[in-house]
Amino acid sequence: MEHGAINLATTWVGWASLAVFVIAYYFIATEEKYEINKAKPALFAGTFMFMLVGVYYAINGLNPDPLHDELEHLILEISEIFFFLLVAMTFIETLLERGVFDLMKYKLVSKGYSYKKLFWLTGFLAFFISPVADNLTTALILSTVLFTIDKKNISFLVPGAINIVVAANAGGAWSPFGDITTLMAWTAEKGAFVDFLYLFPASFLGWIVTAFLLSMSVPKGEPAFDAATEKKPVVLDGGMTVAYLGVLTIVIAVLGHTFFHFPAMWGMMFGMAILKLYAFQLKRRGKNSFNIYVNMEKVENDTLLFFFGILSAVGALHFLGFLEYVHEVYGMVGSTAANVGVGFLSAVVDNVPVMSAILKASPNMDIAQWMLVTMTAGIGGSLISFGSAAGVGVMGKLRGIYTFGSHMKHAWTILVGYLLSISIWYVQFEIMGLY
Repeated sequence: MEHGAINLATTWVGWASLAVFVIAYYFIATEEKYEINKAKPALFAGTFMFMLVGVYYAINGLNPDPLHDELEHLILEISEIFFFLLVAMTFIETLLERGVFDLMKYKLVSKGYSYKKLFWLTGFLAFFISPVADNLTTALILSTVLFTIDKKNISFLVPGAINIVVAANAGGAWSPFGDITTLMAWTAEKGAFVDFLYLFPASFLGWIVTAFLLSMSVPKGEPAFDAATEKKPVVLDGGMTVAYLGVLTIVIAVLGHTFFHFPAMWGMMFGMAILKLYAFQLKRRGKNSFNIYVNMEKVENDTLLFFFGILSAVGALHFLGFLEYVHEVYGMVGSTAANVGVGFLSAVVDNVPVMSAILKASPNMDIAQWMLVTMTAGIGGSLISFGSAAGVGVMGKLRGIYTFGSHMKHAWTILVGYLLSISIWYVQFEIMGLY
């Protein structure tokens, strides 16, 4: 029997799987309260839900081929994200080991910038780097810089981390390869390259308003710095070259995907190969080289496992038929209302499978509506700390500091920016027709 002909949402396995997902989601959201790492409930739910489906298929004598095909497709999807993250995190850990971020922190702090100036500077960098790199890599790099500036000032780190996540997601929303959801829409030919650029005003102004509201929580004063005692950090051999190789790796990944339709992780893994060869070359020259495997040991493995678990869990919900109900909403409430709702849904579930479901359903929408759903799916994930790849990455970097609870205390500022972005889209696209 074809997978598309079976909807298991209302069967016992559907309700049981949904219950497992909700319970796991609760423990993910309350990670700080129960002190249980978010990867544990996510990984358990993602694997167990598919096992329940397997039991249901066996009991009812169903053909397991559709389930097998779904798992193969899911493994491919997860592996692309998994290896992409692994390479990005390895480059960051190598840059940390070489002292590049210490030098960046020194230059920022030694200039006497206040906490508020540093808040705005890291936000602007996140917004304008993410369209070229991607929102996750950008957030990982800048959250690392943020943490090295001041490791203890929570009142600076929390709004600063939220600002970076929101800016990275907003910056990625107006670039075809700034976020995986925009990439999916672009490759599905729902808009030309330049069509996405018209989302810049809505993305930028929405972030600016959120950043302004967040900045009111940033403390006055400056990070502690004593020129007499704090010496300028020395970047170890090859540190800046590693930074250049990181940029080159991202460029290769983007170009490879654009022109050869390679998965983005393929270019990233090629960059990993170049990094390993460079480390070998440093050693042969008698320089202070680095061991890439030692740096990989410092990678946030729980972040990788969280992605595996949550994507598996959402994949199970999709296979069971729950995400099919998303399609029906378009016929009930109309495209604009449904696309606005996508932003909220992507924050709770995950924007990748939601966007995938919408693209597969392919509701009859014009370019303006496709741009709206691309924007809302991209920036809507900022509403909850783990609603986007950028948020999850920063949670891993600032463990115990940037959490679900600390994020939700400032979530209203993100909601204001989100609604403003939608309003600007409406005026620009629907009223003025400027696209």
